Amino acid sequence: HFQYKHRKSRSYLCQTTSAKAAALNFLPILTWLPSYPVKKYLFSDVVSGVSTGVVQLPQGLAYAMLAAVPPVYGLYSSFYPLLIYIFFGTSRHVSIGTFAVISLMIGGVVVREAPDSMFYIQPTNGTNATAFVDEEARDARRVSVAVMLTTLVGIIQIVLGLLRFGFVAIYLTEPLVRGFTTAASMHVFVSQLKYLLGVKTQRFSGPLSVIYSVKAVFSDITSTNITSLIVGLVCLIFLYVVKDINERFKKKLPIPIPGEIIVVIVSTGISYGMSLSTDYKVDVVGKIPTGLLPPAVPEFSLLPSLVTDSFAVAVVGFSIDISLAKIFALKYGYSVDGNQELIALGLCNFISSFFRTFAITCSMSRSLVQESTGGKTQIAGLVVSLVVLVVVVAIGFVFQPLPQTVLAAIIMVNLVGMFKQFRDIPTLWRTSKIELAIWLVAFVASVLLGLEYGLLVAVTFAILTVIYRTQSPKTAVLGHVSDTGLYCDVDEYEEAAEYEGIKIFCSNSSIYFANSDLYVNTLKEKVIQSAVFVCNTRRCPKKTEGGKQQAQLYSEDLCKGESSFPLSPCETDIFIEPLSTVHSIILDWTSANFIDSVGAKAIKQVLSFQWNQIQSKQSVVQLDTLQFFTGIITTDMVFPTVHDAVLHCQHRNSHQPNNLTGANTGNQEEVVEATC
Repeated sequence: HFQYKHRKSRSYLCQTTSAKAAALNFLPILTWLPSYPVKKYLFSDVVSGVSTGVVQLPQGLAYAMLAAVPPVYGLYSSFYPLLIYIFFGTSRHVSIGTFAVISLMIGGVVVREAPDSMFYIQPTNGTNATAFVDEEARDARRVSVAVMLTTLVGIIQIVLGLLRFGFVAIYLTEPLVRGFTTAASMHVFVSQLKYLLGVKTQRFSGPLSVIYSVKAVFSDITSTNITSLIVGLVCLIFLYVVKDINERFKKKLPIPIPGEIIVVIVSTGISYGMSLSTDYKVDVVGKIPTGLLPPAVPEFSLLPSLVTDSFAVAVVGFSIDISLAKIFALKYGYSVDGNQELIALGLCNFISSFFRTFAITCSMSRSLVQESTGGKTQIAGLVVSLVVLVVVVAIGFVFQPLPQTVLAAIIMVNLVGMFKQFRDIPTLWRTSKIELAIWLVAFVASVLLGLEYGLLVAVTFAILTVIYRTQSPKTAVLGHVSDTGLYCDVDEYEEAAEYEGIKIFCSNSSIYFANSDLYVNTLKEKVIQSAVFVCNTRRCPKKTEGGKQQAQLYSEDLCKGESSFPLSPCETDIFIEPLSTVHSIILDWTSANFIDSVGAKAIKQVLSFQWNQIQSKQSVVQLDTLQFFTGIITTDMVFPTVHDAVLHCQHRNSHQPNNLTGANTGNQEEVVEATC
């Protein structure tokens, strides 16, 4: 009875511990909020939150333009997701909300699904009147598309997180992401030209949209609104100078100069005082309704046409978030969970979409502001959301006279950091040509084909580079560095010297169907043919004319390494002779992560053909599963290190000097093959 109660108690304790761990994983806020040091962190978080909030406001308004929805929806997207991320996110420093790249991707989908051409209205007062766009109906449709897209993005991110698919971000390598975001910044910059110049042109999406947009702007450049251009350029220059000052003197400034909110307040006042909208025809933000909208169910009828786009937005949003979150986690010594970040972003997008928001991720510029102004936890994010809430509920109408050209200037200046990524090109040229190719393919494909197709092309190309690297592995003949346990490439290290009578062959890749033939051919070329035999026709005895011709044929084929037909012992003795006293060949497969059945068969054929040996870092059980240990190949040929294999070969040669042996290096089991 006592043992039963003890087991029951332990079972209950284990279940309680598991439930607590699951709760902490799903609600990371429970890991830090109960022990939150109020006196130490609260003031810093409040200052950081206010500083980030004054940046969030103009960016929310501006990025709504990129998403092709009315500006107020950018404020909604800057409020709800922050509240949700506080509970479910694992990063303490990222600033969740609107982001240029994601907003632009949403805008491309929205314009495609709800173009202006769907909403032209022909005036009823005359047949010669010009048709105009029903902007109210168009904006309502575009909001519905953006909201449904956001719902799908949230669902996809939640499902991927629950399925532990956080690893998908590894396929979006840093060069790919940086090339992609640089291309996205080109799209963003081009899309803002018409607002800066005050011209009215169609918005394009899809392949070659950048070219079409530039062509449309310059075709209509004669109708530039001079007032809009002057206001935009003044704001552009001011913001750039402020940004430069903040970067140069960030160690001396207690908080960054809030250039964006200054520009918004001043330009709004000037626009209202000078009636820029009515007197100078400057486009302004327009109506900003006061208060929050009640929750509403998205239009699921739009779902079929948005599935593909939602996958692209979900993956890109997550990759941007997790890459920035890992940077801060590494800097401040805590960890982030990729799967939980997927779930957190998914919940932010899914739940917020019922309140008419569009998809979000973290923003690099705002995250840096939040971190540099002393933000310690996501309490700073809570303060940001409260700042936005005050504007939405109480004073949103104040920003109705804000010129759109000012928002364009804010967006363009925030692209400066992304444009600096062009500096990656010379660096990658010096360090890795393949990563440079990934960067350039991601950039060019995304600029020309659009962000969705460009991302697909970039990921495909990145995967192909992995296949290329494994298909073309580096091979080397190793030598021993005296007074150490190291074995290095004899062509690269002068100190590495080969043991007399032993050849050590190394490949830095797995051996599988795609590269098994190349491995075998390189093995023959570098080790077997060059080390063991040499063609010699001078020992050919005098024969008949036909015999001379046949002997010549055998000799030529052997010199080419194509001994595909049998030679009699007499002919072998006559036409080939030993080149050196090589008695053993060791094959180092330490770098091989796996060997498939095709690779195993290819190696066995080489071993069975003449004198060959093999080495793999695979376990004996794995190789036995591939039926590798049959015939002359046995498990006795497995050694833990190259040096053990060398000692075995030396010992064996002292007793059986005519054997050839093979082995492997590393801390894992390796195969050695011996045959005469």
